[in-house]
Amino acid sequence: MRPDPGTGSAVVTVVAGGNPPTPAEIARLPANPVIVAADAGLNHALAAGLTVAVAVGDMDSVATEALSAAERAGTRIEHHPMDKDRTDLELALELATRLADRVIVIGGGGGRLDHLIGNLVVLASPTWAGVAIEAWQDGARALVVRGQRTLEVEPGATVSLFALGGPARVTTTGLIWPLDNEVLEPLTSRGVSNRATTSCPTVSVTEGVILAVMP
Repeated sequence: MRPDPGTGSAVVTVVAGGNPPTPAEIARLPANPVIVAADAGLNHALAAGLTVAVAVGDMDSVATEALSAAERAGTRIEHHPMDKDRTDLELALELATRLADRVIVIGGGGGRLDHLIGNLVVLASPTWAGVAIEAWQDGARALVVRGQRTLEVEPGATVSLFALGGPARVTTTGLIWPLDNEVLEPLTSRGVSNRATTSCPTVSVTEGVILAVMP
């Protein structure tokens, strides 16, 4: 099972489009974060005062002033055609997961429902199964769980577990309705609105993949 990333792990932050990240989310980022911006995420990153290492996407939603400022600052621009098979976030994740063993996606909530669903589903792609990925969106956190992960929540916090791509065999600790080596099926609501009974409950997955959402 993949352990939680240690304090020495490389971390890359992907700033997505949609709603901009909140000041609280920016403040929680690791010190001197390595930033990859996905298309309109470049607007959000520069507005938050972040230094962007790479901007990737078709750039159709990037303000002209933001693109010029990024180029002047030395940001690498990876420009893709508008007619493509992958979203800008997927392109950014492909880059970020080559650079780090932990990726934090901020922004990306709000806006179009299809974009929101696509952004969450792509997080669990087997392409980056070796990387610990989480998303912070609209005040909520979503963690992809393969192996074991600790959830940084306090007692009483809501935790929802969703199996993605097929059934998942799950064991939990510190939740009011535990799972003990049980199969959580996709396309059901069984894992919705569980609750933490202790700080830092754990979720262990021995088969499949889980998205743990903490609103």
